[in-house]
Amino acid sequence: MVVANLVHRPTRSFIATSAIALEVVMILMVVALFYGLLNGSKESQLGVGADLMVMPPGSAGLIGMSGAPISIKVGDVLRRVPHIVTAVPVIWWFTQKPVEIIYGIDLASYDSLPPKFVYLSGGPFQGPYDVIVDDYFSGMNNKKVGDKIEILNHEFRICGIVPHGKGGRKFLPLATMQDLVAAEGRASVFYVKLDDPANADQVEKAIEQTRGMEKYSVRSMQEYLSMMTPDNLPGFDLAIKIVIAVAVVVGFLVIFQSMYTAVMERTREIGILKSLGASKWYIVNVVLRETLLLAVVGIVAGIIISMVTRRVIMFERPVLRLYWSNEWVFRATVIAIVGALAGALYPAFKAAQRDPIDALAYE
Repeated sequence: MVVANLVHRPTRSFIATSAIALEVVMILMVVALFYGLLNGSKESQLGVGADLMVMPPGSAGLIGMSGAPISIKVGDVLRRVPHIVTAVPVIWWFTQKPVEIIYGIDLASYDSLPPKFVYLSGGPFQGPYDVIVDDYFSGMNNKKVGDKIEILNHEFRICGIVPHGKGGRKFLPLATMQDLVAAEGRASVFYVKLDDPANADQVEKAIEQTRGMEKYSVRSMQEYLSMMTPDNLPGFDLAIKIVIAVAVVVGFLVIFQSMYTAVMERTREIGILKSLGASKWYIVNVVLRETLLLAVVGIVAGIIISMVTRRVIMFERPVLRLYWSNEWVFRATVIAIVGALAGALYPAFKAAQRDPIDALAYE
């Protein structure tokens, strides 16, 4: 009877199922994007090859969000600290169109961080408006050495293509980046290489005790990466919760409207069931089972759509790392089921309260 009731009203059933599928897709795809960006940032930082990062006081957890407030002269101070082999200044610059972090680097010092750049084609900077890109960017955009691309409203020539994984996807000369973002003589971070990674704690303390460096944030790469979690990033967890809340409201309202309308249209049917001895719980159970069936179909459809969409995006945009977790699939399933059942509770209890005589007389 549950299946027959839903099949009898295919349009309404399809709309309700689609709303639940949309709810699941919203949750899974936003989580995939947010966690994918987070994990991608962690992987790219790990590939830089540094042992420590020296960042300005109060710097954000996500790279590229703090501008370039550190004086280049800080590098001279760092290089005098025992066990430090090199201190490499880098500018991280966040752009919105497209969403990415562009690196401004001094190529000679940046290459002192292992592994060095391996050029798949082309070579190092030849001029101030040259750019080095990684293989993902060049492959996705069908770019080769000598092609021109626009960065920060200026035209740059691709001089070299390198394997992905050593920080960003686009690298500009440090001096050019400083000029473009009005950060002459400044940097966003210093990557520090030690003679032995085991000396990291000792070097951290030495830097913090150096005059003028007391307020700087000094972290080992492992410590920095361990801090890049949703709880430590401002707005990250809140954004996911807002998307989930919106998705739940959408699913709740559609299910509520669908089941409430169904109850109103089936007043005589409910009256017949109650006149035949059906209990209030039986009526509630029928409505909730219909809702649960709609939810299950919608959830399965939503998961399939999310998986297909993720694959398509990753094929078309391999630079995007889209996260996938069975844990979040389970969470989305529970959220969708709870929201759907909550939306059906009032219509179910309203149906159960119908007087059989009034229901049979209903036109």
